[in-house]
Amino acid sequence: MDAATAVELKNKTILTSTPHVHSKLSAQKAMWLVVISLLPPLVMGVIYFGLYQLVVVLAALAGAVMTESAIKYIRKQKITILDGSAIITGLLLGLIVPPGLNPVFAFIGSVVAIGFGKEVFGGLGYNIFNPALVGRAFLQAAYPVAMTTWSAPAMAVDTVTKATPLSLFKFEAIASKGGVDAMSLFLGNVGGSIGETSSIAILVGMVFLIAMKVLNWRVPLAMIVGLLLFSGIFWLIDPTKFASPIHHLFMGGFMFGAVYMASDWVTSPVTNKGIWIYGMAISLIVVMIRLFGGLPEGVMYAILIMNGFVPLINRYTKPVIFGAEK
Repeated sequence: MDAATAVELKNKTILTSTPHVHSKLSAQKAMWLVVISLLPPLVMGVIYFGLYQLVVVLAALAGAVMTESAIKYIRKQKITILDGSAIITGLLLGLIVPPGLNPVFAFIGSVVAIGFGKEVFGGLGYNIFNPALVGRAFLQAAYPVAMTTWSAPAMAVDTVTKATPLSLFKFEAIASKGGVDAMSLFLGNVGGSIGETSSIAILVGMVFLIAMKVLNWRVPLAMIVGLLLFSGIFWLIDPTKFASPIHHLFMGGFMFGAVYMASDWVTSPVTNKGIWIYGMAISLIVVMIRLFGGLPEGVMYAILIMNGFVPLINRYTKPVIFGAEK
C-alpha cells in the first residue's frame, strides 16, 4: 500500500466507540407513539364502563406528572414531562384499575409508581420494575376491597359480566363449562379493569406499535406461545376442570400485560434469546397462579417477578464476541 492510498483510507475510515446502530426513533417519540396506541383501549373502556373512567385515568395522569415534576424540582434537575414517560405511567396505571375506582386512590397509585417505581432508582432508564405495575401492586395491598370491586359493562346483558371472567373461572368454574362467551372476551364486553377487557382494542395498539418499530414483537409472541402451551397442557388433561387456552388468552389482563407491560424497554431483556425465556417464564407463572394460586389473576405478579430476573437473563444470554471463546 502506497502513502497516497494510506492517507485516502485514513480519511475515509472513522473509528468510534459503540453503539454503532442509529435510529430516527428517539425515546421521546417512542413514548408519544405508545400514548397514541393506548387510545383504543381507553376509548373502549369509556364505551363499556362510562365517562367516569376518564376521571379515574386523569387522576392517575395528574399523580404521575405532579410527582415527577416535584421530584425533579427538589433534585434541581430538568423537568422532563414532555418526554412522555410520566404520562405513559399514569395512563397505564389508570387503565389497569377497576372501573369506578376512587380517583384519590388512582392519584396515590401514580405517586407510588413514579416515586418508588421510577425516580427512586434514578429516573427514566434506571428502574428495575415496571413503574405502573409497582403502583398497582401498592394499590392492591393498600386498598384490596376497592381493587377487587368490579362494575358490569353498560352493555352487559347476562350474569357472566357481573364479575370478571377470571373470578368466575377461579371460584365458580364457569369458563370451563362454556359460560363465558369467547367473543365477549375478545370485544371486551365483560367485567375487568378499564383498559384490559377489550382484546381487539389492545391488538390494534399492538399492530400500530409494531408498524412504528416501537414494540419488539417477540415479547408478546413469546408470552402468547407460552400461555397457549402451558394452559393447553392442563386443558387437554381435563377440559371440564381447566379453561381453554383461548379463554386464558383473552381473560384478565394478559393481552394488555403482554403488549404494554412486559415489553417495556427498560425492564425487559435486550437479547432475543432472553426475550423468549422471559416471555415464556411470565406465562408459566401466570398459568400456575390462575390454576393453583389463591388469586384469580397473576399477570401483574408474574411480570414483576421476571423484571427482577432480567439482569440475570441478560448476563447469561449475552452473545459471544466474535473470535472469543465462550
